[in-house]
Amino acid sequence: MKVKILKSLWMVLVCVSVLHPAALAQSSGQEPNLSACRNASKSCDLSRLSAAERTQFDVAEHRRNVVDCRNGWEACDRSKLTREEAIALALALHQHNFAACMDGWGTCDHSKLAPKEERAVQVAEHQHNVTDCESGRASCDHSRLTRPEALSVTASEHERNKAHCLDGWGPCDHAGLTKSEADAVVRNERRRNLDACRSGDPSCDYSTLTTSQAGQLDVAEHERNFKACLEGFGYCDRSLLTPAEVLAIPPAHASAPLDHRK
Repeated sequence: MKVKILKSLWMVLVCVSVLHPAALAQSSGQEPNLSACRNASKSCDLSRLSAAERTQFDVAEHRRNVVDCRNGWEACDRSKLTREEAIALALALHQHNFAACMDGWGTCDHSKLAPKEERAVQVAEHQHNVTDCESGRASCDHSRLTRPEALSVTASEHERNKAHCLDGWGPCDHAGLTKSEADAVVRNERRRNLDACRSGDPSCDYSTLTTSQAGQLDVAEHERNFKACLEGFGYCDRSLLTPAEVLAIPPAHASAPLDHRK
C-alpha cells in the first residue's frame, strides 16, 4: 500500500515539474504584453490579456484619462468621465482660471468668472498694473493710474533712476537728478574711476582724475613698483626708484632688467 502511495506522489511531482515551466513561459509571455498595454505602447495586444488583466488595464486607462483632463491635455476624453469626475473637473478648471486671473499669469477667461470673482479680479489687475509701473516694467499702463498712484510711481521712478546713477548700473538719466543727487553721482563716478585706475582696469579714464586723485594714484603706483622690485615678483621698473630704494633691493633681484615691458 505504501508503495502505491509513493508512486502516486511521484507521478504528481513529475506532472507538476513538467507543467510548471510551461506555466512560467505563458506568464512571462503575458507580462511584457500587459506592461506594454499599461504604457500605451503600440506593441500592446489587448486580445491576449486575461479578464483580470483587462480589468486592470481599463482602470489604468480611466485614471490616465482623468489626469489628462485635469491637466488640460488634448488626449482628454470627457465622455469617459463619471458624473462625479466631470463635476470635480469643472470645479478644478474654474478655480485654475480664477487663480490665473488673480495672479496675472497664464490665460484668464473673464467670461467664466462669477460676478464677485470678476470684481475681485479687476481690483487685482489694477494692483498688478500699479506694481508694474512702480517697477518700471514695459507692461505698465500709466493711463489706468489714479492721481495718488501716479505720484507714487513718479517717486519710485526717481528713486530707481537715482540708484542706477549712484551705483553705475542700469540706465541713468542725469537730467532727472536734483543738484545734490547729481553731485553725489559725480563723486561716486570719480571714486569708481579711481578704483579702476588703481587696479589697472581698462575702464580707467585718467583724464577725469582730479589733481588729488592723480597724486594718490602716483603714490600708490610708486609703492607697488618698489614692492615688486624689492620682492622680485611682478612688474618692476627700477628707473622709477629713488637712489635709496635702488640700494635697498637685494643683489639677487638687482640683475633684473630695468623695464619688463619689452
